[in-house]
Amino acid sequence: MFGDYSLADLSSIFVMQGFAGLILFSVFVLMALGLAIIFGQMGVINMAHGEFMILGAYMTWMTSGFFQNYLPSLFSGYFFVAMIVAFLASGALGMLVEWALIRHLYKRPLDTLLATWGLSLILQQAYRSIFGAREVGVELPEWMMGSWQATDTIQIPINGMFVMALTILITIAVAYILYKSRWGKQVRAVVQNRVMAGAVGINTEKVDRYTFALGCGIAGVAGSAFTMIGSTGPTSGQLYIVDTFLVVVFGGAASLLGTIASAFTISQARSTLEFFLSGSMAQVITLLAIVGILMLRPQGLFALKVRK
Repeated sequence: MFGDYSLADLSSIFVMQGFAGLILFSVFVLMALGLAIIFGQMGVINMAHGEFMILGAYMTWMTSGFFQNYLPSLFSGYFFVAMIVAFLASGALGMLVEWALIRHLYKRPLDTLLATWGLSLILQQAYRSIFGAREVGVELPEWMMGSWQATDTIQIPINGMFVMALTILITIAVAYILYKSRWGKQVRAVVQNRVMAGAVGINTEKVDRYTFALGCGIAGVAGSAFTMIGSTGPTSGQLYIVDTFLVVVFGGAASLLGTIASAFTISQARSTLEFFLSGSMAQVITLLAIVGILMLRPQGLFALKVRK
């Protein structure tokens, strides 16, 4: 597999594929961050998380079409509007789902798993009926196309750098909201003791609804990033929900740092292997490696830091 390449060629390939995997890494981090909020703060196993991501992807596609048809002079900036629309749409759907379904199933993890799995099938059929069964793709602004020539042999994709910067900003913002803001303190109070939190005047139902909406909204932003690496279809979310849960388990279910490290490791391994092998074979090798590591370390990479 490596015999036809010199050491300098391999170094350049590894670096370029590493940067090419930035978008996949960003999607994994944003998806896992949304799951961390929903599961870590609420104890809800959301099997429909991928469908919230795909809703964000569809909103990005619709925003792209709107700007192309009605505001072509502003098309270069549509992606910023699309991310906001994706966040609001997925967050609003999350609030509706929490009010209509999830709030009746707290403290019943098996029931929430089955209910959200059924919800994912319903949303897939809804997307198929509304947007059609064919996959769709978005046209990126011209300034996001191409790459930056770092050296004579290394090129870094511009859209990868943009999405990576966006992911860092969102991660910092979410960390501030959850750990420094008044609302974040209310969330942690509800997690630790719901009855006592309600007794001191915290609206626990409102906190639950906004927490679920935030997690789903971040998944919607992940959907915007997803449009850069693949076409959007009704069932595309199911391809990533498995990977997202794998990221959380591999990193350590109780570790935020482990989630980020796991997302980076998996995305970079897949991106590099796909250069030499087929996409399916690269995924198989990555999964086998993760299974082997989990057999030796079942608690994941980082198991000591507890998510509060």
